[in-house]
Amino acid sequence: MRTLFAFAPVLVLCACSDAPPAAKAPEKPPEPLTGQQAFYKTFPQAHTWAVDVQPIRVRSIDLKELPADGGKAGAWECTYASESKGRSRIYTWSAIEAEGVHQGVFGSQEESWQPGGSDKPFPIQAFKIDTPEALKTAIAHSATYFNNLGTKPHPKFELDFTDRYPQPVWRVYWGDSVSTAAWSVFIDSVSGDYKGR
Repeated sequence: MRTLFAFAPVLVLCACSDAPPAAKAPEKPPEPLTGQQAFYKTFPQAHTWAVDVQPIRVRSIDLKELPADGGKAGAWECTYASESKGRSRIYTWSAIEAEGVHQGVFGSQEESWQPGGSDKPFPIQAFKIDTPEALKTAIAHSATYFNNLGTKPHPKFELDFTDRYPQPVWRVYWGDSVSTAAWSVFIDSVSGDYKGR
């Protein structure tokens, strides 16, 4: 009888080891992010590079493999500046490995930068309005553009200071670049107000 009880724990352990392995959850497909989501993906690495880091520019990157949708993009570029270093650095986030971008967060080489120039940093607190909201406001003020016939490209986004406004603004534009865009509008990044074209 004692021998039977001595083997009991071994039998229990054997029974447990025969259980099928837990099914692994399937990986989620890559998804585009909003400008604010991508910014907060890159900021921790930028802050590690320089504790006084501030953003200069946030812009969307169009990926053929992962189309933009509803204020989201498959890749983003965030440019930061450090006054103590006198340097700037670009960090990109991409949902996938694609031409020109690496998957995840990737930092470029440092470049020289001095305060007072055209690339003016802004405080993180000024980044209140995210891209879906900026897009909604931009579309509401773009009837002239959308009433014209023809296929419209995906909107693109760029957040920075301009000489025209005291606060940083989202430039929401339709076209290959800011300079060649068929239509663009400015949205205040703090209030979300439409500022003009």
